[in-house]
Amino acid sequence: MTRHPRIAPYEGPAGGWGALRSVGRHVKHSRGPWKSVRSLLRTNQAAGFDCPGCAWGDPEHGSSFEFCENGAKAVAWEVTDKRLGADFFTRHTVAELLDWDDFMLEDQGRLTEPLRYDSETDRYVTVSWQEAIDAIAARLAALESPHQALFYTSGRASNEAAYLYQLFVRLFGTNNFPDCSNMCHEASGIGMTASLGVGKGTVLLEDFEHADAIFVFGQNPGTNHPRMLGDLRRASRRGARIVSFNPLRERGLERFADPQSPLEMITLSSQAISSRYYQPRMGGDMAAVRGMAKALFAMEEQGGFHRSQAFIAACTQGIEEWESLVRSTDWATIESQSGLSRTQLEEAAGIYAVSRSVICTWAMGITQHLHAVDSVREIINLLLLGGHFGRPGAGACPVRGHSNVQGDRTMGIDEKPSGWMIDALEQRYGVSMPRQPGYNTVESLAALERGEALTFIGLGGNFTRATPDSERTEAAMRRLDLNVQISTKLNRSHLVVGARTDAFILPCLGRSEIDASDEVERQAISVEDSMSMVHASVGFKQPASPLLRSEPWIVASIAEATLALVLPTRGESAAIDWKALVADHDRIRDEIAAVIPGFDDFNARLAKPRGFHLANPVRELDFPTESGKACFSAARLPEAVLHQQLAQREGWLTLQTMRSHDQYNTTVYGYNDRYRGVSGQRRVLFINERDLERLGLADGEWVDLVGEPRFDGSERRAPGFRLVRYDIPSGCVGAYYPETNVLIALESHGADTGTPASKAVAIRLERNHRII
Repeated sequence: MTRHPRIAPYEGPAGGWGALRSVGRHVKHSRGPWKSVRSLLRTNQAAGFDCPGCAWGDPEHGSSFEFCENGAKAVAWEVTDKRLGADFFTRHTVAELLDWDDFMLEDQGRLTEPLRYDSETDRYVTVSWQEAIDAIAARLAALESPHQALFYTSGRASNEAAYLYQLFVRLFGTNNFPDCSNMCHEASGIGMTASLGVGKGTVLLEDFEHADAIFVFGQNPGTNHPRMLGDLRRASRRGARIVSFNPLRERGLERFADPQSPLEMITLSSQAISSRYYQPRMGGDMAAVRGMAKALFAMEEQGGFHRSQAFIAACTQGIEEWESLVRSTDWATIESQSGLSRTQLEEAAGIYAVSRSVICTWAMGITQHLHAVDSVREIINLLLLGGHFGRPGAGACPVRGHSNVQGDRTMGIDEKPSGWMIDALEQRYGVSMPRQPGYNTVESLAALERGEALTFIGLGGNFTRATPDSERTEAAMRRLDLNVQISTKLNRSHLVVGARTDAFILPCLGRSEIDASDEVERQAISVEDSMSMVHASVGFKQPASPLLRSEPWIVASIAEATLALVLPTRGESAAIDWKALVADHDRIRDEIAAVIPGFDDFNARLAKPRGFHLANPVRELDFPTESGKACFSAARLPEAVLHQQLAQREGWLTLQTMRSHDQYNTTVYGYNDRYRGVSGQRRVLFINERDLERLGLADGEWVDLVGEPRFDGSERRAPGFRLVRYDIPSGCVGAYYPETNVLIALESHGADTGTPASKAVAIRLERNHRII
């Protein structure tokens, strides 16, 4: 992508012609434009493949264009004609490539052959599949304990791959499953399970057609899941009130032009999205919801609001303690912590009060805080107060990120396995499985630092760029004896190797590619979206290389070779025909159906267009908590969130890390962030005009971001960021990750979630005398 650094306000709506032009540029950049177009027409179709981007649901009344701008980028990125094999490493050493940025690395194209790191030449070289698998198995079998191995999973992995992965790892003897859930929506699962008994969203896509009000907390759908804008647009057009809480003004929450609407495209018109848009300070959402509840109780006394008495009496417990806590929380505390006024919160409460059916949605602006679980539970309290469960147009909707991150957890990718899951696995396979919790992501990094973890297998993703405290993370990863990355493209995690590291890059098929076996011409995989819909995905294009293998095949091959060495030493055996399972994925799905509730007749149900819904008992007002009732949470507000603490420290600000519009998770598709007016660059810091004046800085100046020092006194610094004046609360700033992950302390995470507090990072600014 050509880089022409420029900052200029974007005046258009989200979507519209800007989105179409962007799609065109990325399709052209793939060097296979017609291939990209054909692939897009198969994306999210009943007989096509699932978008490798976000987990937003697919409508039953689908059209020929069920993709969004960022989905188009993801597909073009995958179906590119660019290729990368061992010849690339004859021209570049690993040390040289470490100076390349994330976009440059992945832009080299699709990996075409298995590779093994040669420390003498500092290059990757060709290795056969059998040699790679045998070497990996030997390394794993030689460990003194299975707990010395880490098994990472990204949300790209299919249900079939995830099931085989967790089965292999538990047969191997550990629950060390650091995964991307640990770094994003862990608080949603924990908080909702505590309140409702189920850790998943309770709405279907159709509920957005019936909601009277939709409250959006800490979420930017315009960039992170743009197809959601279509559902918000339709809700707004029919009169639903959309109330957004977000520190930054985000164009996707303001107005949207649907590229599939000829009228809007021809007339250059758009649809307003948010009826009200509030900008809390970072970490202030829990206080904002508490303020709404306080306003509702006051309105109730005047007859302006009626709680759902029958629902609360029959289906809930604990409202008395929560109500007492809300009433005793003073407005000064709520206003100070939320950054919003009493008038604003009473206005939001008024919209809630007159709405018969309410949906609350949220994303990582809620979950990446120290008090994230309490914030999630406060949102659930708000829904419980009005009885917004068990009827159309109402419920909780945590919007997950990567396309199958929810499905992976359903399949058992969880460092804290449920007792029923282990019981079912042991009964099915006749081998004892570990029950003690394994390491989550931040615990895995700590174990690497202590030398207690020696091997790492990554099923997708870019672990070193997704994790906090980048310098510590990379230093820890260099201590590995074995580093295996199952990937479609080159990324930095392949390059962070130490002198003793035996590193492998194992290239896998993408979603759009045909997975053929001797028994099945085109194999299907399955995924689960944010609405718990499970549907099939079938690739249609020829693989980028004949040496690519599917993720299930790679996992099964490593499992078979490793367990053949490990299980006999324990006097155990498991009658699993790994080759047969991957020869026909129907057999994997039969195994899933035998172990995991809700997947009865998996293959038959998957064959239906759009798949099937995993029943959520909360929709039937069945709450599988210990008491059998939904539980109000009576958690106190934090003593002080970070922006309040930093108000006493001259020159310090609260940073939230976030994505640019040309980005999905750690994958960077380009250097633009159209809706925020940024072109040709990524090292920018969005800052309030009052903070610029207070700090004696100017829009366009260059600064270094300096974080809290580490325990050993060493400095956390992200150098060379351009200041961009932006509509963001004073005291708060925003910048893109992974460039700013270096500033996030490994120890700064939710105590009950392990999720890094990436939306609450203390920084100060130092001038960088860069010559432009």
